[in-house]
Amino acid sequence: MTPVLELSGLSWSVGAVTIVDGIDLAVGEGEFVAVIGPNGAGKTSLFNLVSGVTRPTGGGIRLDGADIGSLPPHRRARRGVGRTFQSSSVFPTMTVAGHVALAAHAAGAKRVAEDGEGVRAVLERVRLGHRAGDLAAGLSHGDKRKLELAMLLAPTLAAGDAARSGPRLMLLDEPMAGVAAEEVGELTDVIRTLHRTEGRTVLMVEHHMDILLGLADRVAVMHHGMLLAVGTPDAVMADPAVQEAYVGEEL
Repeated sequence: MTPVLELSGLSWSVGAVTIVDGIDLAVGEGEFVAVIGPNGAGKTSLFNLVSGVTRPTGGGIRLDGADIGSLPPHRRARRGVGRTFQSSSVFPTMTVAGHVALAAHAAGAKRVAEDGEGVRAVLERVRLGHRAGDLAAGLSHGDKRKLELAMLLAPTLAAGDAARSGPRLMLLDEPMAGVAAEEVGELTDVIRTLHRTEGRTVLMVEHHMDILLGLADRVAVMHHGMLLAVGTPDAVMADPAVQEAYVGEEL
């Protein structure tokens, strides 16, 4: 079966400095792969390359077997690459429903953008249906993260089957960053539901292994821009190379 995402020798250098160095990684249909490593390991840079924010200086990126390495971000999004960022990106004076409608319209799903029931249905999937008319400024940080997930899912109702349309690949860049401890459980459960119930393929950067243990099928460890190890969470944490590389450091 063709992987949803296939990276081959993916590299990015700035001058003489190599930030992402020869990454080979295949992510299968419906798989959840977590990317871990200390600050500066190249995790966000990897996401920038996959989403099109940054162009690679070497290697290739394929989505469903098609080369997308030269496509700009908006065309990758149309192909099914959805991404959230480390910093929350919502408009304080816009309603929760307005965010979803705007995201749907931007993705070309005009029918969804104009359908109040469709917008609310998307919000229900991330447990924000009851906040549809509220301004984003009034949301907790955890709820803002859920709203960003809803914006990724916004185009899905256009095809009439929410569970089988929308992003082919969800890139989640530290979704738990800044989220209050009491909100982490529900946000984790929302992400788990999107992955397991809807079959979303997920690539997620996260620092906390306790969160990933209940989510990830595989863990990819980055170190100095390279992949140090890839495997199940238990296998990766037991890997002597990983233990040696991260003695005294927090993953």
